[in-house]
Amino acid sequence: MQTIAHWLDGKPFAGTSESTAPVTNPATGVVTGQVTLANQADVRAVVNAAAAAFPAWRDASLAKRTQVLFRYRELLNARKEELAALITAEHGKVLSDALGEVQRGLEIIEFACGIPHLLKGGYTENASTKVDIFSVRQPLGPVAVISPFNFPAMVPMWFFPVAIAAGNTVVLKPSEKDPSASLWMAALWQEAGLPDGVFNVVQGDKVAVDELLDNPAIKSVSFVGSTPIARYVYQRGTAAGKRVQALGGAKNHMVVLPDADLDLAADAAVNAGFGSAGERCMAISALVAVGPIADELVSRIAERAKTIRTGDGTRGAEMGPLVTRAHRDRVASYIDAGESAGATVVLDGRTVAAEGDADGFWLGPTILDNVGPEMSAYTDEIFGPVLSVLRVDSYDDALALVNANPYGNGTALFTNDGGAARRFHNEVEVGMVGINVPIPVPMAYYSFGGWKNSLFGDSHAHGIDGVHFFTRTKAVTTRWLDPSHGGLNLGFPQNH
Repeated sequence: MQTIAHWLDGKPFAGTSESTAPVTNPATGVVTGQVTLANQADVRAVVNAAAAAFPAWRDASLAKRTQVLFRYRELLNARKEELAALITAEHGKVLSDALGEVQRGLEIIEFACGIPHLLKGGYTENASTKVDIFSVRQPLGPVAVISPFNFPAMVPMWFFPVAIAAGNTVVLKPSEKDPSASLWMAALWQEAGLPDGVFNVVQGDKVAVDELLDNPAIKSVSFVGSTPIARYVYQRGTAAGKRVQALGGAKNHMVVLPDADLDLAADAAVNAGFGSAGERCMAISALVAVGPIADELVSRIAERAKTIRTGDGTRGAEMGPLVTRAHRDRVASYIDAGESAGATVVLDGRTVAAEGDADGFWLGPTILDNVGPEMSAYTDEIFGPVLSVLRVDSYDDALALVNANPYGNGTALFTNDGGAARRFHNEVEVGMVGINVPIPVPMAYYSFGGWKNSLFGDSHAHGIDGVHFFTRTKAVTTRWLDPSHGGLNLGFPQNH
C-alpha cells in the first residue's frame, strides 16, 4: 500500500507524524493507500522552506517567472490524462469530467502567463515641484492554499499559478480524501524548473489547517470548502493578521420562466445537477419552476435523467460514485427526509443499478418534486445528485426565493425574454449568474466567487481579484535633491 506524504524543497518529505488516513477508490470501496497527516512540526518545516525560498523568487525577473509558467503549462497540457486518471482513482468522477477539471485549471495557468502586464504600476512625474510618485505591486510572501476534495486539481490552480507568477511561494494543503494530485502537480513544477521551496505540499487535517492559520510566516490563506469551515478559516486567519479569501458552500438555483425552451432547460438541469454526482459547488441543486410549466419540465428532466449510466468512471459510465460511503449515506438521508416531509420522489437514486463494483459508493440521479423551502433537502447543501424542484407562481416569487437563501454562489435563469433576463441579473443577490447557462463558471480572466454565506473575505478567486489578493501596493515618492529645496520647515508637506 502506497503512503502519500508531503512535498518540501522539490522532493517528497515523510515528516515525523505517525498519523495517517486511508485513501479509497470510491468505485470499488478498496483502500488504495494511506496519506500522512502532518503534525505541527511537519507543517512548520514546510512553511519554513517556503519562507526560505521567498526572497530569491521575489527577486526573480518577471521574464524568468513567466518562462517557468509557460513550461509548466506545456508539460501539464501534454500529460493531463495522467492527472485526470489520478483524480478519477481517488475522487470517483468519470475520466471525461476529470479531464475537464484539468482543462479549466490550465486556463488559469494561461492567464498567469500574462502576469507582467497585470503587475504594472503607475507613474506620475512632477506631482509636486521636481517630486515624482510611482506605485508598484509586490508579492506578499509565503501563502497557503487549502483545497477541497471535489476539485483536487482545478481549485488549487485557481490560486497557485497567480500566486507564483506574482512572486509568492506556496504551501498547498489538499484534501486528505484525494491527495495524490497535489504531489503530481508538485513534481511537474520541479520538472518545469521552479526553484525548490517555491511550491510545497503539506498533507493533513485540522492540525495542519490551524498551524497554517496561526503561523506568522504565512501571509495569506485561500480556502474552498463548506460554509462553517470557511467562516472558521476566515475568522481565525484574519485574527492572526492574514489576508483570507474563504469560499464557502452553495445552494444554486436554476429559475425557469414559462417562455423558456423546455428542452434546453431540461438538458441543462440534468447536466448541471448530476455532473460529477452533484459534488460541485456550482451544481444546480434547486430548480425553480415558474407558473404552469412545472409538470412538463419535471417530466422532461426525469426522462433524460433515467438514461444516465451510473458506474465506474474508468469504464465509460456517465456519472461516478460519491467520494466516501459516509457521504453517500448522508446524501441518501436527505432523500429519506424529503420523502417523509411530503416531497414527491420522481426518480429514486437509492435503488440505482450501478455499472461497477458492488462495494462502490453508488447513488443514482434523484429528483424530488414539490419541495418546500422549509425542507432540509432545500435548506441544506446536500452536495450530491439530488435535484429539488420548487414551484412558484411568478418571477417575483422566484427572485424572492433566491434572494432569501443564505447562500449566493451561482444561479441561472432560463428564458427567451431579454427584459426578464436583464432584470434578473441586475436584481439577484448572487455572485455568478448564468442566462440560459446552467453553470456560470467565469473564464480565468474574470473572478470566481459568491456572495453572502458563500464567500468570506473581500477577494474572489483568479482574474484581477486574484492578482490583487496575492500582491500589495507600494507608493514611492521621490525627489532628487536640489539645493533650492533645503532648509527646515515643520509644517505639513504641501504640493507646490
